[in-house]
Amino acid sequence: MQDLEAELERARELDVATLADAIETIGFECTRCGACCKSEADDPHTATVFPDEVRDVQAAAGAETDRDWRDVARPMPYGLDEDGAGETFEWALQADSCGDCTFYREDDDGTGACSVHGSRPLICQTYPFSVALGGTSQPMGEAVDEAEMVRAHECEGLGRDISRADAEELAGALKARAIRELEEAIDVREAYAPANPEPSATVVHDSEGAKRPDGSAYPN
Repeated sequence: MQDLEAELERARELDVATLADAIETIGFECTRCGACCKSEADDPHTATVFPDEVRDVQAAAGAETDRDWRDVARPMPYGLDEDGAGETFEWALQADSCGDCTFYREDDDGTGACSVHGSRPLICQTYPFSVALGGTSQPMGEAVDEAEMVRAHECEGLGRDISRADAEELAGALKARAIRELEEAIDVREAYAPANPEPSATVVHDSEGAKRPDGSAYPN
């Protein structure tokens, strides 16, 4: 494993203008197809969300209805058994019965939208891009294009013209996400302590410690 602290320093030193140049070279325009918000084959949507982002989405959605932690996020399934028991190290945005993001909405003409767009997590703000740093995530598989430190992942909006202003905004969010992912990984490592859960229990280890699926501390 690469040294997370060293990668964090590299992330903090990323130049937003250089990232924007790379995004412009690749090109991107969101077509609102919703592919990044929907399940893929039989796999439910699994966008990583940090604890503070869960609370931000709770607050944004609260204007319509009170949202429980479990309405916003669920334990990332990787590392859990088929019954959802075990220990994992991330949260994923909650999915509906079809496996799509629970906050995804689609018009009659198929145009997609996010119901908490202003508070959507960094992973959603920056899709389909990631940065080539150890310890950062690659959404939805391997890169299909690359320029400088920027990787582009499968999306029908790639290759389209993007304004400089939009490229810079996206680049700023991409840098923020890289920093946040590495800070979270370091904090998870520092906060980790064996939970020794019961065989049927589910535990999520995040930067705030071990939690139950409802976001409360484990053991409570």
